[in-house]
Amino acid sequence: MTPPEFAEEVLDDLEVLRARDPRGLLPAVAGAGAQVRETARLTAEAGLGRVTEGGRPRGLVIVARREGAVAASVLRALLGSASPVTVDVVPGPVLPVWTGPSDIAVVATRTGAGAYAVAPAYEAARRGVALLGIGAEDAPLHAACATARAPYVQLPRSRVRHTTLWSLLTPMLLLVTELGLLPADAAEPEAIAAALDEVAGECGPAQESFVNPAKTLALELMDALPVIAAEGPLAGAAAIRIADQLATLAGLPATTFRLPDQRVAACAVLRGPLAPSETEDFFRDRSADEGRRLRLITIRDTDAGEHDGAGEREPRSAAEAMHEVLRTAATHNIPVSGLAEHGDPARFARLPRLARQLAVADFTAVYLALALDNERALGT
Repeated sequence: MTPPEFAEEVLDDLEVLRARDPRGLLPAVAGAGAQVRETARLTAEAGLGRVTEGGRPRGLVIVARREGAVAASVLRALLGSASPVTVDVVPGPVLPVWTGPSDIAVVATRTGAGAYAVAPAYEAARRGVALLGIGAEDAPLHAACATARAPYVQLPRSRVRHTTLWSLLTPMLLLVTELGLLPADAAEPEAIAAALDEVAGECGPAQESFVNPAKTLALELMDALPVIAAEGPLAGAAAIRIADQLATLAGLPATTFRLPDQRVAACAVLRGPLAPSETEDFFRDRSADEGRRLRLITIRDTDAGEHDGAGEREPRSAAEAMHEVLRTAATHNIPVSGLAEHGDPARFARLPRLARQLAVADFTAVYLALALDNERALGT
């Protein structure tokens, strides 16, 4: 395991990074933009018309776990509470008892295998539920969809585990766009891919730590205990993904708070027993410090909406809650890292802006894992 003082040398040494990355996580994360473009093409070839020709459904039932479940939560947050179609996320292997011919079932998995994916597909066909499958080429799920004459998005088997979020989310975005639940320009694959490509250029391994947002954040997290504050439901879905990546790849636990509804809890943690003492010198040399120090990571979403909680004693918007969390962090000498706030985030639309945040976080989790040499240690 790399001591924190040598982590920057590791992150700026391309040969060491390559040796510590046997699965090719870095190239996979850097190729997220290409992943979106390829998946959009594969989705078009699959023919969503067989699912959407019946018009707007009563509800979408998304059968997914891990990255697929995160993709579904992003979709649900993007549609919002005003959506005329419900979005339910279930882990399988059974469909909800109320699912019927007026619904659409989406089974999303990187492998396209396992009872949790295949059984719901056959069950959907038996009940007359419109079905969309997303999984690996020639997987058992493909056969189940073929039996039901349902479209199937065939993902290349070269997709790397923990880096397939956009392969699973892109077909869902195209589906709801065709159903008229999202404007076409809100989920344009090329705009999302362009944002991901830009981050790949900024955060790639050839960019040195002092100009690389992801390497900088990875170094900041080497001795930190992350507290993630998310501005609204869409940022909240991103926070779940980020915490999962940090835990899975780097073994680093992170606490997430969705604002404004978890504002009180977030502020309590930032002023709690793990916060620095009020007399602590913020500018001191921390190299001799023992243990981990709280670090606030903020995920902003300027489109998160207005006040949440009308009629409550203290109604707040997500932005107001974020400002209060930031004030609490400043008062208690807790360092703050704004996720993907470099450059000019305002020039991006909402979904490409989220794509930037998720991409920087993915790069950060991978760099942290490689700095700690987790990949070789796990033998995966």
